[in-house]
Amino acid sequence: MTLKTRLLVVSTAGLFAAAPAVAKPLDGASTDVMIQGFHWNSASAGGWWNTVKNNAATLKAAGFTMIWLPPPSDAASTQGYLPRQLNVLNSSYGTEAELTAALSALNAQGVKPIADIVVNHRVGTTNWADFTNPTWSGCSAVAKGDEWASACGNPDSGEGYAAARDLDHSQANVRADLKTWMNTRLKGVGFQGWRFDFVKGFAGSYVKEYVTDTAPWFCVGEFWPTNYFDANNPNDWKQQITNWVDATTGSCAAFDFATKGLLNDVLTNNNYARLKAADGKPAGGIGWWPSRHVTFVDNHDTGPSETCGNGQNHWPVPCAKVMQGYAYVLTHPGIPTVYWAHYFNWGLGSSIKTLMDIRKSAGLTSDSTVSIQRAESGLYAAIIGGKVAMKIGSGAWSPGTGWTQAASGTDYTVWTSSGTTTPTTANVEFVCNNGTTVMGQNVYVAGSVAALDNWSPTTTKILSPTAYPTWRGTFALPANTTVQWKCLKRDGSGNVVWQGGSNNTVTTPAAGGSITTTASF
Repeated sequence: MTLKTRLLVVSTAGLFAAAPAVAKPLDGASTDVMIQGFHWNSASAGGWWNTVKNNAATLKAAGFTMIWLPPPSDAASTQGYLPRQLNVLNSSYGTEAELTAALSALNAQGVKPIADIVVNHRVGTTNWADFTNPTWSGCSAVAKGDEWASACGNPDSGEGYAAARDLDHSQANVRADLKTWMNTRLKGVGFQGWRFDFVKGFAGSYVKEYVTDTAPWFCVGEFWPTNYFDANNPNDWKQQITNWVDATTGSCAAFDFATKGLLNDVLTNNNYARLKAADGKPAGGIGWWPSRHVTFVDNHDTGPSETCGNGQNHWPVPCAKVMQGYAYVLTHPGIPTVYWAHYFNWGLGSSIKTLMDIRKSAGLTSDSTVSIQRAESGLYAAIIGGKVAMKIGSGAWSPGTGWTQAASGTDYTVWTSSGTTTPTTANVEFVCNNGTTVMGQNVYVAGSVAALDNWSPTTTKILSPTAYPTWRGTFALPANTTVQWKCLKRDGSGNVVWQGGSNNTVTTPAAGGSITTTASF
């Protein structure tokens, strides 16, 4: 897949299956907001599971629907990222009994606990690789090429991790024991989903298998690219991360490190123009595949912990501009994540909750549309879902009449529609059904109308590949307009290599309406 292959993708997971009683976050149009339920120093204080338990009702009242919790197993490191005995759930965060009580309190409040799953690597109980609980005998569990000289597994399917033994996921017993741990031990104490750590260390196809065989409520992977982030070319990181999500066949979301990198650069250097891509969409991962990107301002690795400057603090947003970051991620598509330290330790909880309330009341989702109004030095402004307007930066901007200011702070303002604005567009869902052939990722719909986002006969919109062999996408087009359209596929150079059938014709409905039009061939 090349950098030009993905312009917009709309998730349709579970399209032909019976609708679940409650939609999961990756089913599309997610209204979920997750909190990272720890920071780098959480384990050092002791009794963290009790802290989480005591805040369960507060998390529910704030509007959080999921909480990502730290690695729960016995480990050689305080923070849990050097797992040792996976089936032992006593850790620096507390005892198994305390963990179980915390998860019970969260589940009772409807806040689904997501476990940090560290399965790329592992340490031995007393030496390099004497793995116990579960026990893996011999050298085959460690990928060939690991620092341990006796490693004799198959070659690693991803990047190496020098601090521990790289596991060989091609070994059936390794995969089976990991799935038993997830299904029996972790689900048994109340976890409902997975955050996979360091997923660039092993093939995404294994994550797909783990997801299929453990059926989590939610899954997200930490694919933090190794190479330097170039704010002039965020597509490099976007492509790497999207390729990993593709490898999981869309069964797992990924953290939007491209949006994170852009926010770092924008809020440091005042160049808000970077938030708008050449195609007019958000420049981060949410501009390509919003339903599969989890946005964030900082986390336990990138940002400070209890106060500005402490903790890991590897790649932080400027401390004084954190709320600008939240004004962006909590109004834009994707599945936003709030950092525990920001909410509880930095005194930002009330301001963050106000933004979360706006997101919820306006019905913004992981797939909401974004119409960028301004992106320049000192100013970014956008209208999201036609219901929320926002601006960040010191520059002046207003959405005009029909909008009411709902939140504001230093260099950010958010407005909601008062209902007096008049829509001029309608939503048209285009569906291309190619029978039984899987044509890959780069299937587009081409149309004959110049829409608000400059759609013309020479430009195309990419459709969702999540329900092979059917692709679909929804776009806002001028109301009461006749559109000719067809399905096609482009190669990495943008050349049309396949077209599906003849032109189709559809008339868009009245303003504010929606319609689905299908081509089967």
